[in-house]
Amino acid sequence: MNHTFQITGHIVDPLKQRIYDGTLIINDGRITSILPAEDNQLSSIFNHQSNDLPFILPGFIDSHVHIESSMLLPENFAYIAVQHGTIAAVADPHEIANVLGIEGIDFMIQNGRQVPFYFFFGAPSCVPCTYMESSGAVIGADDICALMQRDDIGFLGEMMNIPGVLFSDNEVLEKLEAARKAGKPIDGHAPGLSGEELRHYAAEGISTDHECSSLAEAQAHIDVGMKVLIREGSAAQNFEALSPLLASYADELMFCTDDKHPDDLMKGHINLIVRRAIAKGFPLWNVLRAACVTPVLHYHLPCGLLQQGDSADFILVDNLTDFNVLSTCIEGNLFNRYAQLPINRSWTRNEWPNNFHTEPIAPKDLHIAPDSGNIHVITAFNGSLFTGQKTMKANIVECNVISDVERDVLKIVVLNRYAPSQPAIGFIKGFGLRRGALASTIAHDSHNIVAVGTSDEAIAAAINHVIQLGGGIVIEDTELRDALPLPIAGLISPLSAADTATAYARLTAHAKALGCVFDAPFMTLSFMALPVIPKLKMTDKGLFDTALFRHISPFVTD
Repeated sequence: MNHTFQITGHIVDPLKQRIYDGTLIINDGRITSILPAEDNQLSSIFNHQSNDLPFILPGFIDSHVHIESSMLLPENFAYIAVQHGTIAAVADPHEIANVLGIEGIDFMIQNGRQVPFYFFFGAPSCVPCTYMESSGAVIGADDICALMQRDDIGFLGEMMNIPGVLFSDNEVLEKLEAARKAGKPIDGHAPGLSGEELRHYAAEGISTDHECSSLAEAQAHIDVGMKVLIREGSAAQNFEALSPLLASYADELMFCTDDKHPDDLMKGHINLIVRRAIAKGFPLWNVLRAACVTPVLHYHLPCGLLQQGDSADFILVDNLTDFNVLSTCIEGNLFNRYAQLPINRSWTRNEWPNNFHTEPIAPKDLHIAPDSGNIHVITAFNGSLFTGQKTMKANIVECNVISDVERDVLKIVVLNRYAPSQPAIGFIKGFGLRRGALASTIAHDSHNIVAVGTSDEAIAAAINHVIQLGGGIVIEDTELRDALPLPIAGLISPLSAADTATAYARLTAHAKALGCVFDAPFMTLSFMALPVIPKLKMTDKGLFDTALFRHISPFVTD
């Protein structure tokens, strides 16, 4: 699509912090010249049509996202993202790497190359996330050293092994050193870290964090030289808490989504964060610095910033309040809103990688004999990755602890999907299900099968449905059975963004029809298996206490 053309409008230059009228001349994908209106014959156009001309500004960048969490192929993610003015994604393929290792990383990179979009992939630093769960792959220090030498790997993904950093684990230090030697940025993941421990963490070259949830926490990260990523995803949303930083720390901030489910992505992307920031009264240049400029400078992205000689990467919007995107240009490829991105090749079913080696279970496999009359209960909260902990009386029937629907204490089960094994069983409060069960192979970070339900029969049926599909999200109930198959690594649908979003929204509505009180039931469920976010979580090896950093019995025996 590259050719010579020109775009006339109100040019918004965040580097020089000025808006001026002019024309961009684009040739072979680059801005070969910029003609200000007063220097050419366009003054009459601006005098008579300035209100009808678009604003031209650099494209938005998602500075930290797991594409897999959209449940879309990179090519389908890009199709929606460009409609919202996003031209680049700093993408950590951590999720698919935990399932498939380097094969999964390569799959994402190759698929992303099919469309004109800047996918800037990193090397996941923590595969497996911890050794407290069963993962589908291991990416060791030698693998990271090799990945850091590749031109298609731009950074080291989020270092969530905080103990490994603080206590100088050799494997962790080798990974960090490999990134430093290659001159590539290192992303962080350090919720709650402070004081000397935070200084130690940052001193290892870890330069960003997307996990800050309070102003004090974010300020502490900035004080030790780290960039803070303001996150607005489907599960974790920190804009309201962190947005005041935009008044004074624009150079230290970026915007990201981290995890964006398909129905939310259809509604908007980074443009929604920009719109909210402007509505709050933060200076335009500060907002655009975080949305467009700082990610380019920090990650050394090839994206243009509306300077002569830059790659022709920009967006056209109707105004600087709503930022309604009219067109997006990437490397000189101009797409009107809703235009279909050209795809270089189609992927066939036999090219869809997966890793699934478990066996169906029976309801009796979920029976758990009581060791005491009281149980540890995970407490889940709407819109939060964090959980709490309660001690409650067990609901015992015929020597089996069962779900207690009236008190909203349900069984939660995690089953290793990479090898035949016994299910791990715990208890959780907060979902509110009145009947049936939910199950999914999106279970951060190792992506085993996670299920929650009101009876052993419903949970077993949901797990077996997932196994039958080779991965997916399912609802099982005597009156309702539905699924979104995810045959690519158990994480990704081959469907279009619109079709995937429709199916996911339908499943969410069905979950709420069964009584679930969460806004995003499956997103919340997916994080109940993540043992690096406090406090109680459930892995395929059992109930995990992040404060003690070990597995504990579901029964209170003290």
